[in-house]
Amino acid sequence: MPTGVAMRDVREQLFDAAERVLLQDGPSALTSRAVTAEAGCAKGVLHRHFTDFDDFLAEFVLDRAHRMDAQAATLREAAGTGTVVGNIAGALTAVFESVALAMLPLITFRDELRARLRKTWPAGLPVIAEAVEMIASYLAAEREIGRVAADAEVDVLAPTVIGAAHLLFADRTGPPPGPEAVRKTVTTVIAGVVRA
Repeated sequence: MPTGVAMRDVREQLFDAAERVLLQDGPSALTSRAVTAEAGCAKGVLHRHFTDFDDFLAEFVLDRAHRMDAQAATLREAAGTGTVVGNIAGALTAVFESVALAMLPLITFRDELRARLRKTWPAGLPVIAEAVEMIASYLAAEREIGRVAADAEVDVLAPTVIGAAHLLFADRTGPPPGPEAVRKTVTTVIAGVVRA
């Protein structure tokens, strides 16, 4: 980008560029140079808005984790409609076909990024923790209306279904699992608590 041309919503443009790099080339390709090149700006633009690259990455991860709030609200509002398995399977597919899956190795292998995230997110991986909360909240809503058993341990079922789904989607080199595979996994995890 030529000098003197103002960028609008710089943070958002940089976050969007980071997401594209992460999805196209994986976490090892995510560098400040790759992000700024993808955003079409000078490298100094990133450093004017963030103290360093790990600060940028921490803000990027938190931004994307908080974007799940709308998806969580939509899923919770779906309680009582469709099928429990179908609603969860759709939500899991949306989570794991997004940038969430690519963020996991990024967070896992960058010690400084994890350390910075711990300052505002004391436990768990932000994207996964949000997904677990989303599923638990939905299952609790279904439990309240009787489509999930009253004694269902939603705080155990939610991370179990997230973990099982993560294993389905974890292979970034192959095709993503089809809808039937996701539904089968969800059914296997929650079959004992779903009521007709």
